[in-house]
Amino acid sequence: MKKYKIYIAALLLFSAGACKKSFLDAEDVTTASEQNFYRTPADASLALIGCYDGLQRVWADGIALPLAAEVMSDNAFGGVGNSDGFNFQMLDEFDRFRSPSDQNLFNANWAAYYRAIYRCNMLIGKIDQVEWSGNDELKRRTEAEAKFIRAYLYFDMVRLWGNVPLVTEPTKDNVPQASADDVYKLIAADLKFAASNLASVSYTAQAPATYGRVTKWAAEALIGRVFLYYTGYYGKSDLAGEISKAQALAYLEDVISNGGFGLVDNFAHLWPAASGTSYAGEDNKETVFAIKYTYTSDYNGNTDGNHWLVMYGIREQTIAPYGLGWGGATVNPKLWSAYGAGDTRRNATIISIADENLDFQMRDRQREYTGYYNKKYTPMADANGNSTAVNAGGVNFMIGQYQDYVSIRYADVLLMAAELGAAGAQNYFDDVRRRAYGGSFTSLTVSQDNIMKERRLEFAMEGLRYWDLMRQGIDVAAATIAESTNLLNGGVSTPKIIDATKIKETKGLQQIPYAEVTLSGGVLKQNTGW
Repeated sequence: MKKYKIYIAALLLFSAGACKKSFLDAEDVTTASEQNFYRTPADASLALIGCYDGLQRVWADGIALPLAAEVMSDNAFGGVGNSDGFNFQMLDEFDRFRSPSDQNLFNANWAAYYRAIYRCNMLIGKIDQVEWSGNDELKRRTEAEAKFIRAYLYFDMVRLWGNVPLVTEPTKDNVPQASADDVYKLIAADLKFAASNLASVSYTAQAPATYGRVTKWAAEALIGRVFLYYTGYYGKSDLAGEISKAQALAYLEDVISNGGFGLVDNFAHLWPAASGTSYAGEDNKETVFAIKYTYTSDYNGNTDGNHWLVMYGIREQTIAPYGLGWGGATVNPKLWSAYGAGDTRRNATIISIADENLDFQMRDRQREYTGYYNKKYTPMADANGNSTAVNAGGVNFMIGQYQDYVSIRYADVLLMAAELGAAGAQNYFDDVRRRAYGGSFTSLTVSQDNIMKERRLEFAMEGLRYWDLMRQGIDVAAATIAESTNLLNGGVSTPKIIDATKIKETKGLQQIPYAEVTLSGGVLKQNTGW
């Protein structure tokens, strides 16, 4: 049973902006309570927990980025209910003619990201005010964790919206957008600081009580991911002048050589719904970094659960072991067909209504029905049809889901290192594929094209596909995502068109929430194509 929980109720100052209209309405940072708070290492520790809590909350409302990235890619369609609004379809089709409400699809996310950044900035800015009593290692580690979280948040934002306000200290100013280069410079600097100041404790020596905390290996792995995205999307040779290709590879090789991670032997055992009783568990040897959740969310301010998991569930029907959900991100049949014979990842990744002989009776309530759902991330139920989240103590199945989001797996580290030209590239590539194919494995020459194909199959429905497409260039991404097919909407066959031109017009970026542009008095400039 999960015990991981973040407590922040005692820190009223960390609720700054919880009900505000915009992140620009942040509280005055010179209040006596805040000046007096950051005094002891215990104060700093509690503040750091507030930073983790901010990261945990960014997808509690609005649209979760891992889910959005699958819908925006060629892996999934919008889905949801036949009688629901069309916001997920707007997300899927990059539709510039959104309704007024759909022009704020990510408004809750925008505010949540900046609230979380506010917490990180507050701690980082007050770090020298704390009396560390000579414990410089603890000081550096605390700052490093806060900077990693800030970098993680900004990386999400800059990929989703492009030019965003770059706020590095608590402020009430109406901050204009910074260039993407400036945002990436901060991300790179934060991650380098984190990698240099977190302890080199291998996974095998890590105390279970520290699982979920940022590690040196998480920082180094994220450097690899940021490097590949920035250099690919923007066509650059290094990461904002801060990290070279050789340095990015060295960080990844350090994770491989010294991190103590490994691949879980059976791919299906990585995922609760695919593994049966053989689940490898959270924080297994393949988890480099995960956003932690537990079942203790309620409607009184505790936001500890995975609120977005229910979106992936089979539409309004429990078919054990799968719990009911809202039918979002229905899986594209092309993804099912992309897996080769003998690839064990297909059945571990995708719920197939037909192949699993599931008695699904809600086709008339499901929009964009394909017969396929996400198996990696889905609500679960016991044999009697009861929600496992509720069984564990959750208030209800909607906010009580507690599956962690595994942001970085060791398989990703191996494939990123191979892509950057590691000496062991072929072995890294083979290791990932050998696990997938088992006894039917045959070696395939490592190449950029083969790595990208493999990444789709390995990380399908984990929120990485869209970004992997974007970093291959807008033209490649648009052509791959473009679609013309028929899908079932409430049991009726309906054309589904995704126009590559719209993706090119927007450069793959989402609309900055209209409400934020309005609140800024025009200081925020809308992205091209919206």
